[in-house]
Amino acid sequence: MTEIDALLATLALEPTSGGSYRGTSIVFGAAPVVFGGQLLAQSIVAGAAVDPTKEVKSIHTVFARGASTDAPLEFDVDVLQTGRSFASASVTARQGSRLCTRSLVLLHQPEPDLIRHQPDRRGGTPPMDAPRSEHSSGFWEVRVVDGVDVSDPGAVGPAELDVWTRFIGAPADATINQALLAFASDGFLIGTAMRPHAGIGQSMAHVSISTTVITHTLVFHESVDAGSWMLLSHESPAAGRGRSYGRAHVFSEDGGLVASFAQENMIRHFTPDQAPQPGRRSAH
Repeated sequence: MTEIDALLATLALEPTSGGSYRGTSIVFGAAPVVFGGQLLAQSIVAGAAVDPTKEVKSIHTVFARGASTDAPLEFDVDVLQTGRSFASASVTARQGSRLCTRSLVLLHQPEPDLIRHQPDRRGGTPPMDAPRSEHSSGFWEVRVVDGVDVSDPGAVGPAELDVWTRFIGAPADATINQALLAFASDGFLIGTAMRPHAGIGQSMAHVSISTTVITHTLVFHESVDAGSWMLLSHESPAAGRGRSYGRAHVFSEDGGLVASFAQENMIRHFTPDQAPQPGRRSAH
């Protein structure tokens, strides 16, 4: 099994009963905690099953609790509405009695343009001219424009980050391609918010500071080709009171706007009961 096959296997949800599904997880990162992007991706797949004649327009997710890679995930789908133009559902991810995320998934039937506009893509660095990132894996290629290292507490810059990304071997399935973009959308807005602040970097997360994603909203504007280069253009306009807010546009390599997303995050000192022992990582 190739690495992309391992990720795709997590998106092949197993129907159980009464509109519920079971899913597995991959270990992604240093801790045995399910990557938030995987939960977003799986929730899109579960929500899309409500009406296969439509495509996912948006997903709005609250991350209530972390999930462990050591146990199966259950996805409960509650249909809110189905009609000619739109359908919607609530998707709850849980492990046993532990509720992990709850999402609202909106589906639609695309219609002809009445109006159309989009922002210009920021910068002009081609993907192969951007250095390969440490976030890259066998299935997910990541290149950061100008080689910005959000992990380095000493690297200070504006609260902006441009990231080229693609999933090598992505299949030709519209929902799976949306799910793969959702996976990629979860990784960089906390680091973007840290950039202006000397002495703060993403390498400190779960070690000396406590960070997590609280909410995530992803909106699709066009069809997604996750196997081709996409530019995730991030910015974080506000941070404070232990929180940060970030947003991003997603462009195809030719400059078309395909999606946008926004995220609320927690970035704070550890509370005394959550601080890890020296040399250890915390889930908080």
